[in-house]
Amino acid sequence: MKILLSWSTGKDSAWAFHLLNQQYPRAVSALLTTINETVDRVAMHGVRRAIAEAQAASAGLPLWTIPLPHPCANDVYEARMKTAATRAVAEGFTHVAFGDLFLEDVRQYRERQLAGTGLTPLFPVWRLPTAELAARMISSGLRARITCVDTRALPAEFAGREFDRTLLDELPAGVDPCGENGEFHTCVYDGPMFRRALVLETGETVARDGFVWRDVACAGDSLSIR
Repeated sequence: MKILLSWSTGKDSAWAFHLLNQQYPRAVSALLTTINETVDRVAMHGVRRAIAEAQAASAGLPLWTIPLPHPCANDVYEARMKTAATRAVAEGFTHVAFGDLFLEDVRQYRERQLAGTGLTPLFPVWRLPTAELAARMISSGLRARITCVDTRALPAEFAGREFDRTLLDELPAGVDPCGENGEFHTCVYDGPMFRRALVLETGETVARDGFVWRDVACAGDSLSIR
């Protein structure tokens, strides 16, 4: 069994990695992420490529990047993902894992796209109750920063905050504790899936089209965060 893990830089894909490591030790052999080639950042999360690379290094895995134009037509996205799937099969991968939690349409789309490729989809965190899951992530030592907020669901001030118990307590009613409906996105900097923590510095805030992004950057190799 050889697993390619879809990697968003956020908590759900990181936790999927943690669970896969427990169930299939050393089977996860690479991380796969899409990069907005216009700004050189991970799509939607807005996280710098350098952070994704630092996460992969801390996980002890290679990072596969798929450059995407912005905006990106769906046929372009699917063609580039198909190229990645072809490469994965050629390199002996048998499965692709995702950090999806409960969105049925997203899961069905992934399953359709992988049909006939020779790769089997895995969903290690699927249907885990998100309130319990969020609390478990935090108690396990997972540390993350919110990098993107949909202001239709959350105040802009949530961008840049720690994903911690205080945040969970302050989320408005109706907001999923893991942000699975797109309310917010995160960047993980520490946890049981990493060999060492990343040091993050919080930068500028950018608002566009109803979303707010809070920039984060790697500050060094220390085991503390500032």
